[in-house]
Amino acid sequence: MKRIEHIGVAVRDIEAAIAFYGETLGLELLGREVLTDLSVEVALFRIGDTKIELLAALGGKGTIGRFLEKRGEGVHHICFEVDRLVDRLAEFEVRGYRCIEGPQPGAEGKTVCFLSPRATFGVLVELAEMPGKSRTG
Repeated sequence: MKRIEHIGVAVRDIEAAIAFYGETLGLELLGREVLTDLSVEVALFRIGDTKIELLAALGGKGTIGRFLEKRGEGVHHICFEVDRLVDRLAEFEVRGYRCIEGPQPGAEGKTVCFLSPRATFGVLVELAEMPGKSRTG
């Protein structure tokens, strides 16, 4: 693992959340992105060497919509930056951990996958390879 890339926070009202993180906390808004295939809108804020990723369901659908319906707003996942995601996944699978979602395209052009919180002590863990990094060897 290289670093904590971001912490994902599921929100119902992305505009109100952007106002809180940007205006109230004074964090730098890096950008917004709509991932139609995943039914999610994303807003990213920088804090030090990491980011806060706000996640809002589009039309109450998708993984984030289900999360909000079941658990409400709050921390959704912790993302770790890795090199060579495919190689790292092979190492995880040998140890009995598998992706429950992905590898797939994520925000900011990253390739991501999620490990089951049942296997990671209740925390949804995202592994992310940054754009332009080698996906194998």
